[in-house]
Amino acid sequence: MQCRSTRFGTCDVRPDAVLTFPSGILGFPDCRSYVILDHDTDAPFKWLQSLDEPGLAFVILDPASFHPEYDVQVPHEALLEVDGKDNEELIVSVLLTIPSNDPTGITANLRGPLLMNPRTKLCKQLILSDSYPTRFPLFSHKPSAQTLAPKPVASAVCSA
Repeated sequence: MQCRSTRFGTCDVRPDAVLTFPSGILGFPDCRSYVILDHDTDAPFKWLQSLDEPGLAFVILDPASFHPEYDVQVPHEALLEVDGKDNEELIVSVLLTIPSNDPTGITANLRGPLLMNPRTKLCKQLILSDSYPTRFPLFSHKPSAQTLAPKPVASAVCSA
């Protein structure tokens, strides 16, 4: 399967690497098919590239790499939407905002994490309480090299 990206060009993607967001992502309800791209396999940052819109890609990160206390309680309805089981290992990622004028000012949206089921490839963006910020400064905590190690996720590798 081909993935067209305005940022990375055309990539080959295994069909089993396609993630589906039945409800879309906030602000992009019609874009439902995505793939995770490893642009730089040594970096903890990944790209969530839309297969529906070549110009739409999000930078994502495992929140445990910079905020070990971050604990998402998955509502039962969300678990049903990703066809998850209570004892199943689900993946949580957060969307990042990287200011073009100051890359050190990266923030993470802790209020709207992405829930991914690696077994079903079904995903959902959760909307958590106001106690979680939408712009949590990524570099306000000093991550260790061990916590920045990325979790294995089915992804495609594209070279730009």
